Amino acid sequence: MKPLPYTVLMPRARLPYLLIPLAALIAIAPLLLNGCSCGHDFDFHLLNWFEAAHQFAHGNLHPHWAYTAAFNAGEPRFVFYPPLSWTIGAILGLLFPWPWTPILYTWLALTAAGLALHRLARDFATPNAALLAAIFYTVNPYLLFTAYERTAYAELLAAAWIPLLLYAILRPRVTIPRIAIPLALLWLTNAPAAVMSSYTLALLTVIRLITYPRNTHEATLPQSRLSLARNTLAGTALGLTLPAFYLIPAAYQRRYVQIKMAILEGLRIQDNFLFHHLPGHTPDDLAHDTVLHTASLIALLLLTLTTITLILIAVRPTKPGCPISGGSTPGVGLLLPPSPSTPKFNPALLPLAILTATIAFLLTPLSAPIWKHAPELVFLQFPWRLLAILTATLSLTLATALSRFTLRPTRTSIIALIAAAALTLPAYKAFHQPCDPEDTVAARLTLFHSNQGSEPTDEYTPLTADNDALTHTNPPYWLAPSPTAKAPTAATPGPAPTHLTLTPTEPTNLILNLRDYPTWTITSTDSNSQHLNHPPHLPRADGLIAIPLYYAAEYTIEITQTRPLDQTLGNLLSATALALLTLILTLKRPNEKLTTSN
Repeated sequence: MKPLPYTVLMPRARLPYLLIPLAALIAIAPLLLNGCSCGHDFDFHLLNWFEAAHQFAHGNLHPHWAYTAAFNAGEPRFVFYPPLSWTIGAILGLLFPWPWTPILYTWLALTAAGLALHRLARDFATPNAALLAAIFYTVNPYLLFTAYERTAYAELLAAAWIPLLLYAILRPRVTIPRIAIPLALLWLTNAPAAVMSSYTLALLTVIRLITYPRNTHEATLPQSRLSLARNTLAGTALGLTLPAFYLIPAAYQRRYVQIKMAILEGLRIQDNFLFHHLPGHTPDDLAHDTVLHTASLIALLLLTLTTITLILIAVRPTKPGCPISGGSTPGVGLLLPPSPSTPKFNPALLPLAILTATIAFLLTPLSAPIWKHAPELVFLQFPWRLLAILTATLSLTLATALSRFTLRPTRTSIIALIAAAALTLPAYKAFHQPCDPEDTVAARLTLFHSNQGSEPTDEYTPLTADNDALTHTNPPYWLAPSPTAKAPTAATPGPAPTHLTLTPTEPTNLILNLRDYPTWTITSTDSNSQHLNHPPHLPRADGLIAIPLYYAAEYTIEITQTRPLDQTLGNLLSATALALLTLILTLKRPNEKLTTSN
C-alpha cells in the first residue's frame, strides 16, 4: 500500500492538539457562562495565588512565608505546599484579570492532562483510539469532580503528570529522564499525588521485573532486566533530587509545625473508605458523608469500566494490524514489542490489571493496615484520591479496546466532541458549587488588599501557637508592660513591619504581629550599648513574637528571614540534579534518541 503523502498525514497528526484543548474548553464553558465554582479548596488556592503574586511583584520569586495568613501573623505555607500550582496561578493572575484566573487555570490543567494521556496512549493504540481515550481522560468524572466540586487545583494539575509516569515505566525501554521528569513534576505539584504515584511506580516496576521474559535471548529484548532495574532506580533517585529545593525544607521543617492537624477526624484514612459514615450529625459530618458518597459512586463507576475494558481486551482476539501489545511504531508497546504470536489473552496487560485490583482493595477497610504502616500514606487523607491513578489506567485500557474498531478521523472528531459535552453537562450539574457573595474572586481580592488578613491553616501553624488564642484585629506591633498583653482594640490591623525604630521611655515589651518561627532573625540595636543583639523571644499562647526592651533608649529593630541550612542543601542538590539531567539528555547516543522518541 502506498504511504499517504505528507500533506495528508500532518492534519491528522495535529488533530489531537486541536480537539483536546477544545474538549477542555467545553469543560470550562459552564464556568465561562456562570462564573467560578467555589468548591472546597477554592479559597485556599485563591489566597495562595494572591499572596504569591504579591510577593512576585515585589521581587521575591521564591516565597516561603504567607504574610496575610493567620490574620496577618503569617505562616510558613509556601515551605510545605508544592510550588508549581501556586506559581502558575500567581503568574496567570499577574497577566490576566483575577476573575478569569481560576477558569484559565482549569482549562490549562485539563488540556495538559489530555495531551499527556494522548502521549501515553498513542504508542499503545491506534491514533484515533488514543485521541478518544485522551478526550475521555480530559473530561472524566473524577477529574471534573476535582475541578468543580473540590477545586483542588494542585491535584487537578497533577493529572497531567501521572500519564507521563505510567508511560515511562510501561514502555519497552525504561530510561532515566522519562522516570525522573514526571516524578519530579508530581512532587512539585501535589504531595498526595506524588506519594501515590511513587507507590504506583514501585508496584509496576516489581511487576515488570517479575514477569520479564526469562527464556528469551536478551538480544531480542529492548532492555535487559538489570538495565531496567538500574534505570528505574536511578530515575527515581533523580526524580526525588530535582525537587530537593522544596522537598528537603518541607521534610525537615515539618517538625516546627502542627502537621498532624492535617489528619484529624474526618480527614483520616479510616474515615474515608468507600461509603463510610461519620458517627456524628453535625453539619461538618453530614458534608463529609455527602462528598464521600459522591466519590464512592465515582469510584464504583470507574472500577466497573476499567474491569470491563480489561476483560474485553483479554478475551477478544487481536485483529491484524491492531497494536494491542504494541503501537503502530515498531518496538513501541505495552511492556514488549508486538509479536506475530500474540495470544488472545495478552499477558502484557497484567500490570494494569494488578494495579486496578490494588486500587480497588485500597479503597476498602481491609487495607487499613497498609495505610497505617506504609510511609506517608496516612497523609493522603482520602483513599479515593487513588482514582487519579485509576482514571489514567482506565483511559489507557479504553484506548487499547477501541483500537479493535475502525475509526475515521471525521467520525472520531464528532464522537469526541459529543462525548466531551455529554460528560461535562451532568458533571457540572452534579458537582458545581455556587459562590456566596463573600466568596467570589472579586470579594476575596478586596479582602486580601484590606489588611484584614485570612484564616490560618491548622497544619502549617507553628508548634508554639494556638489558633484559638489569636486575635483577628492585631495591629502590626504594639508595646506593653507584659509580654502576654493583648493588642489595643482601636488599632488598625496589619502584618508586622521588617524595620522599626522605637524610643520607649521605660522598660517594656515589643509584640509583633508575626508568628514565631525558627527562620526569623530579629536584631536589635540600642543607642546605649551601640551593638547588635538577638533578643530572646518570650512565649505567648497565640505564638506571636514578643521581645523585651530592657531600658529606655532608641532601638532599631530589623526583622529578616534567614536561609536555613536545609534550604541551602536543597538548592544545591536540585542544581546538581538539574545539571546531571541536562548531561544525560545531552549525551544520549543517537540510536537511543531514536528509540526513546518513538
